[in-house]
Amino acid sequence: MKLLIRILVTSILVMILSYLIKGVVVDKLTTALTVAIVLGLLNFFVKPILVIFTLPVTIFTLGLFLLVINALMIMACDHFVNGFEVSSFWTALLFSILLSLSQSIVFKLTGEGK
Repeated sequence: MKLLIRILVTSILVMILSYLIKGVVVDKLTTALTVAIVLGLLNFFVKPILVIFTLPVTIFTLGLFLLVINALMIMACDHFVNGFEVSSFWTALLFSILLSLSQSIVFKLTGEGK
């Protein structure tokens, strides 16, 4: 049940951020649900591999390279999901930062993060 709530919250946040950020386009709510699911799968399966391979760069940049990895996950999601478009890498970086911050705030307020 918690997983379904997290997916719904993430999809709503994706829709809100698509209205706020000029370079992000989400066609409809079902596309946002698909984005939330694909992004969760990418973060679960692909992101740990990228983090391990880029560990020296991540240590050298004091963890800031993880923001680049998050942006790459957004761009990969753009590639896999029809109806979800991100115009550039910098837009994906901004989108990933705002999505992470808004998810943290919402889950902290609702007590879902425990």
